[in-house]
Amino acid sequence: MSDELVLAQLIEQAEGDGADLATLRAIAEEAGELGATRALARLGLADAGAAKDMAELRELLGAWRDAKRSALKGAFQWAGRMLAALVLVGLAVKLGFPGWLK
Repeated sequence: MSDELVLAQLIEQAEGDGADLATLRAIAEEAGELGATRALARLGLADAGAAKDMAELRELLGAWRDAKRSALKGAFQWAGRMLAALVLVGLAVKLGFPGWLK
């Protein structure tokens, strides 16, 4: 039995029974499942390979985040080394190091 038929039957039952709490909860649950199924189908994630595809996408996203973090870390380390080198060159010039080489 399809989800749409179950939902239609539950709505008819609710109308006939005066809509008790259990029937309304069942309607809400079936409507939620039907909506989720439709949303997954529209996104192209309703097939059997969708779980594998999502796992691969999560793995790819994790790798991208790691690469981005490593690149930023490397850039900051490089900038820190350049700053330290400039400070050392500045100190050497200030202390007269070029005169020592003569």
